[in-house]
Formats: sequence, C-alpha cells, structure tokens
Amino acid sequence: MLRKLIPGMLVMASLALSGCGYSQGHRALTGAAIGAGGGAIIGAVTGMGAANGALIGGAAGGVTGAATTHRQLNLGN
Repeated sequence: MLRKLIPGMLVMASLALSGCGYSQGHRALTGAAIGAGGGAIIGAVTGMGAANGALIGGAAGGVTGAATTHRQLNLGN
C-alpha cells in the first residue's frame, strides 16, 4: 500500500515546496533540489532506492516549479 502512496506524496511535496523564487528558472531549480532530497529520503525508507527516489522527486519538483508562478503560492508576504 505504501508503494501506491509514494508518487502522490512526492507530487504533493513538490507542489507545496516548488513555489520558491520569482523567476521560472529559480523555481525549477529549487523545486528539483527539494524534490530530489525528499525523494531520496522516501526512496531509501521504502526500499525503492535513494537514487530512484531522487530521480523521481527531482523530476516532479523541477516540472512543478517551472509550471508555477510566484503568484500561485501565498507565503503571507
């Protein structure tokens, strides 16, 4: 069951964290970095492998960061 939840958890984490930065490139880079870190942790814990988790999380975070604008996320500023 946990293996079915992993992709959803990675996408949710990427959506929540990839809005950092104002330029599209900066959001893509920070989203990819945050996604890769989170994916590596989740992959290592679930037995999928840290490298596989980092690849999946980094790709999801990078795409999500590039697809969002800084106005789509309200951090209370």
